[in-house]
Amino acid sequence: MTTNEKKNVKAGTKAALIIFLIIAAVAAFFGLKFYKVYFAPNITEKEKYLYIRTNDQLPQLLEEMKRKDILIDQAAFTQAAEKMDLADKLKPGRYKLAKGMNNRTLINKIKSGNQDPVKLKFQNIRRKEEFAGYLSKNLEADSLSFIHLLDSAALVEKHGFTTDNIYTMFIPNTYDMYWNTSPSEFFDKMLKEYNKFWTPERKKKAEALNMTPVQVTILASIVDGEAIFDKEMPVIAGLYINRLNKGILLQADPTVIFANGDFTVKRVTNALLRVESKYNTYKYAGLPPGPIMMPSINAIDAVLNKDNNNYLYMCAKDDFSGYHNFAATKEQHEINAKKYRDALNKRNIFR
Repeated sequence: MTTNEKKNVKAGTKAALIIFLIIAAVAAFFGLKFYKVYFAPNITEKEKYLYIRTNDQLPQLLEEMKRKDILIDQAAFTQAAEKMDLADKLKPGRYKLAKGMNNRTLINKIKSGNQDPVKLKFQNIRRKEEFAGYLSKNLEADSLSFIHLLDSAALVEKHGFTTDNIYTMFIPNTYDMYWNTSPSEFFDKMLKEYNKFWTPERKKKAEALNMTPVQVTILASIVDGEAIFDKEMPVIAGLYINRLNKGILLQADPTVIFANGDFTVKRVTNALLRVESKYNTYKYAGLPPGPIMMPSINAIDAVLNKDNNNYLYMCAKDDFSGYHNFAATKEQHEINAKKYRDALNKRNIFR
């Protein structure tokens, strides 16, 4: 090979190397850009969940993510969202965010609607308004939407309830629910749970008491309001059923407190007893028109499995242990009640 030929080969090799390096640099540039757009970790630790509301569009989502500082690189996510057609497949819901999550993973999660459910846990909530408030804090719909649903006579009567006793339909438990579950979907889910709870065995026990499931639950709410300890519940249930069967006013203090709407009361006074309300069982015979709280399953089962006793009266023990003294006669009850009143006076508890 001549000297010129050697020079040409060397020049060609150098040119090829330069071209290779340019191509490699360009490939590295675009590769890095591709990685940043789709595969680089892009989630901050500022928020645990991403919420996409029903009817939200991509610009609203991007603005929300920016406002909450969810993304490390907003531009990269925007580009990935456009390339992956997120605007056309945006699904509302509650999506869990994880450290190290990349744009591609999050966008695919949203497009598939693979949201993470909310755990709803409720018990002993007193009023429908409080319940609606609790639901609105954990689900997308506002509290007014849930109130309108629970106050819809046409809806609840179709399923055998009234707007007063519809609260008995909600069986306290822990439920997995999607964040964007609508009020009507929530109602349907709870109705299924109610029908599942009221097994033939439970219904048979209610019939033996000459009560409907709704009546059992209303009484259970009073039992739950009286009992601090679950083991007293069947005894209290037996006592109240005795009074119902004899046509005696229930005279249950928790119903009076509910009727007055002041749940800080520790002592039911004569002034409170004068409140005009169908929930005042010192004035009106039988069960109130609805529950005074959402009773526990233990309280419902305590009514269904009530203790067979001859008690007609009860009074909190004067040692403030949370337990009660029970009595079959008014004379014995007056002795128990005086002890408790004296104990309240000694502690300067007058309301």
